[in-house]
This record gives sequence, C-alpha cells and structure tokens, in this order.
Amino acid sequence: MPPKVQVRKVNDPIDLEKVFAIRREVFVGEQNCPPELEWEYEDESTHFLATVDGEPAGASRWRKTDKGYKLERFAVLQKFRGFGVGQELVKAVLSDLPKDAGYIYLHAQIQAVTLYEKFNFEKTGPEFEEAGIRHFKMIKRS
Repeated sequence: MPPKVQVRKVNDPIDLEKVFAIRREVFVGEQNCPPELEWEYEDESTHFLATVDGEPAGASRWRKTDKGYKLERFAVLQKFRGFGVGQELVKAVLSDLPKDAGYIYLHAQIQAVTLYEKFNFEKTGPEFEEAGIRHFKMIKRS
C-alpha cells in the first residue's frame, strides 16, 4: 500500500505546535536558519499540516502581503521526502487562496524550484540569499 498523504488547514494550538515542530526541525535544525528569522508573521498566516499515514510529515503557510499572496515555510521532514508531501502541500495552499488572489508569489530555495515550476511558478530576478540559503523569487503564472 502506498502511504496516505493528507493535508489540512490548521489553527488549533495542538496542531500548530506540530507545524512549528516540523519547521523547527527542518529550518533551524537541518538548515541552520536563525530561529528569530523563522518565527515571524505567525498570527497573520494560514497554516497547513501534512500527515503521512496519520503521522506529522510537513508544513506550509500563506499570508497576504502588501504585494499579494505569499506562499511560505514549506517544510517536509527528512524521512517523508520523496512521498509527494511537498506537492500535496502546494496543492492545498493554492486551493485555499481567495478566488480573486491575483499576485501569488514565493521565495523558493534552489532545490525546490522544480517543485514550484510544476504549479506554473516562474523564476523572476536574480538568485538571492535569505537566512543564509540560496533562493529565487517565483511568481505564479495563470
């Protein structure tokens, strides 16, 4: 049986702690992102938790900015990579955005660019560094 990947929007404290624990492990633990850069805009963001066979596996969020709608904090625990968790998170976040969301963008880590390209995101501008990690800004094309 292939693993069952599910993604749901979460806002209760118990589920949010699972989201934050995944992000802490991936961004702060694995990627050495400074914690103070990782924890921002939590209250104004819409959060998602991915599970594989019921076990917390990944997280993401979106928020409205002065530019448009920004997709952020896509994180998948190491043991669940390669199961399609990232793709399911992107699908869930995109389907949750308001129908009139015009400008949708994200800052993609270099290794995730191909994932976002599958969802019609295009690189724009030069490569840049954020929290010590190489990124490209990507914009969703309709």
